Amino acid sequence: MMNRNLALAVLSATLTLSVGAQAQTKTLASTLEVYVFPKEGQNAEQQSKDEAACYEWAVGNTGSDPFKLADQQVADQQQAQAEQQAAKQAGAGAGAKGAVRGAAAGALIGEIANDDASEGAAWGAAAGAVRGRRMGREAQGQAQQQASAQAQQREQATEQQLTNFRNAFSVCLEAKEYLVKY
Repeated sequence: MMNRNLALAVLSATLTLSVGAQAQTKTLASTLEVYVFPKEGQNAEQQSKDEAACYEWAVGNTGSDPFKLADQQVADQQQAQAEQQAAKQAGAGAGAKGAVRGAAAGALIGEIANDDASEGAAWGAAAGAVRGRRMGREAQGQAQQQASAQAQQREQATEQQLTNFRNAFSVCLEAKEYLVKY
């Protein structure tokens, strides 16, 4: 707990940026895209302490740490890209598989019908390849839609966790006499 408070203090201190001769401070709250105004004249040091305390309280009460959620969003995006790539590859080999199946069926039918397995195999391979490509495109489209839907669900869940955190963080700061908007 003490190490985390020290880490938050260091984080808050490192977010101070100098721009030319004018120094601007980026607070923990503004990093989280939460805008805080002290209603009771709290100074910057007190506001920083209050933000750190409310950050800890919000993490404890929501189970969500917005900095870890940002890492999760990156991982989710990478997973979505991998799923899209896998969906593309899933349909790629379907034409060849269809050609082989069609050739086998055509050879059997050609042999039975007119004792010419090779002509039947050729016709069957062509028909099988066309059918296989069509089925492959359909399967690929379905897999891509499913991957997209799953990625969207993960993104919505992460956004909901971030909203819950911001709500808790805001409530805590409002209880400490700050005006809060996000």
